[in-house]
Amino acid sequence: MKYIHSEQTLDIPEGVKVAIKSRVVTVEGPRGKLVKDLGHIAVNFTQPKKNTIAIELHHGNRKNVAALRTVRTIINNLIIGVTKGFKYKMRYVYAHFPINVNLDKNKETGVWEVEIRNFVGEKIVRRVVLQSGVDVEVSKSQKDELILSGNSIEAVSQSAADIQQICRVRNKDIRKFLDGLYVSEKGNVVEE
Repeated sequence: MKYIHSEQTLDIPEGVKVAIKSRVVTVEGPRGKLVKDLGHIAVNFTQPKKNTIAIELHHGNRKNVAALRTVRTIINNLIIGVTKGFKYKMRYVYAHFPINVNLDKNKETGVWEVEIRNFVGEKIVRRVVLQSGVDVEVSKSQKDELILSGNSIEAVSQSAADIQQICRVRNKDIRKFLDGLYVSEKGNVVEE
């Protein structure tokens, strides 16, 4: 079944500029600028009122209509990113061998690198290069905690996923060996 016309609207808060040119969305706010290419999704963007964006689709099937809300959420996440930012907290979990984590910033690229040593007592050194635009720090208030922060939710969450996945326990019963680095809390850099 084809849906003749589907539409989603999104309100833009004050202090945020959204520019859309040939389905490339550029959002500017107090924390910086984010760009997202949505050229692979066939939707139309209109501006019915001053601070409102309408995302519409004509003659779409069920999957195209579902993609409409996804586009709205992606743009909303860009707006939240340039106003509040995103912050993920990760905790080290270990039963016996304490995990050592070192942070290092690459001088040429300016990208953070996380180095994990002594994971389950292994000699191998695990290195994760974080996405650009993601800052990492060791928590001062909580023991064994990393704090990842940035404007793009995709970059921050992908960096957290990379850190978590490099510390998977292999060839053991994972119900017993719960060691690793896990996301413990998600939130915004600017709290209300």
